[in-house]
Amino acid sequence: MSSSTISALIFATRQVSIYLGTAVLVAGVLGGLFNIIVFLSLRTFRQTSCAFYLVVMSFVNIGSLITTTLSRIMISGFGIDWTQSSLIYCKFRLAFVQLCALTSLTCMCLATLDQFFATCSSLRWRQWSSSKLTYRLTAITVLFWTFHGVPYVLYYGHFQSPTTGQVSCIIINSMFQNYYTYGYSLMLMYFLPTVLTIIFALMAYRNVQTIPYRTVPLVRRELDKQLTEMILVQVVYNFVTMTPFAVVTIIGATTNVTNNSVLQAQMQFASILGFFVYYLYWASSFYIYICVSERFRQQFIYVIFDVHMKRFQKIKIPAINRILPQV
Repeated sequence: MSSSTISALIFATRQVSIYLGTAVLVAGVLGGLFNIIVFLSLRTFRQTSCAFYLVVMSFVNIGSLITTTLSRIMISGFGIDWTQSSLIYCKFRLAFVQLCALTSLTCMCLATLDQFFATCSSLRWRQWSSSKLTYRLTAITVLFWTFHGVPYVLYYGHFQSPTTGQVSCIIINSMFQNYYTYGYSLMLMYFLPTVLTIIFALMAYRNVQTIPYRTVPLVRRELDKQLTEMILVQVVYNFVTMTPFAVVTIIGATTNVTNNSVLQAQMQFASILGFFVYYLYWASSFYIYICVSERFRQQFIYVIFDVHMKRFQKIKIPAINRILPQV
């Protein structure tokens, strides 16, 4: 009975990795590209510091999806682990993954904070929402998390099992393993960004409710409402998708599954399922904006069809109408 259960769980883990993982990867990369195109094509967004954070977040989300999700699909779905054959890839992959992941979460926190400042009634607070400060904070964020990745290069390495002889890419320092589990996975990747984004998003939403009673230009008022609505829904969505993986991480850190093959297979299946649900955060922002904001849907259609499609047609028409010289 236990062997059939283990086989079923291994099969389910493989299928989830291949099909759910591929869907998350493809949808996430396309959605990230659409976000970048829309935010960079409209002057309204280019002049908004909150939108700049969302652009940076879209770039690093794509990097995180390609680096992490693709690797997880190959490992759990097809049994191909590139980290086993290359020590350099083993070390630098995790450093790049944490850079993209933490930069994305930091930009999400900064976007909600910026939107809170932008919607404040006090001029002194609104001055904190500026492009110059946004560029500086983004540069500091990237540099800080780059240096934060140095221990990953130092403490990730190859370990060969004495019984099976199989090489694995794992953390080779026990203190760093504890930090990775509790400091990185739980605090930096779940607890802190979740709490901060919820607080600032609710404060920004409260500010937006008072905008009709203040003298604010109509264009700016509608933009603030749009961005706040988009961010608030994404914050709630992030909490829903991130929580299962945090629960699985806590259970995995506090439960010994070494001597129980069935429990080990169950934990592996739960970890894979929680992992891909967690990575819906990196893949879903565009689709959240499309569903939540009617204005963003109109902007997306306008950018794709009225801006870029017409520009592409203008490039093709002269080439088609060019008269060839007679021979």
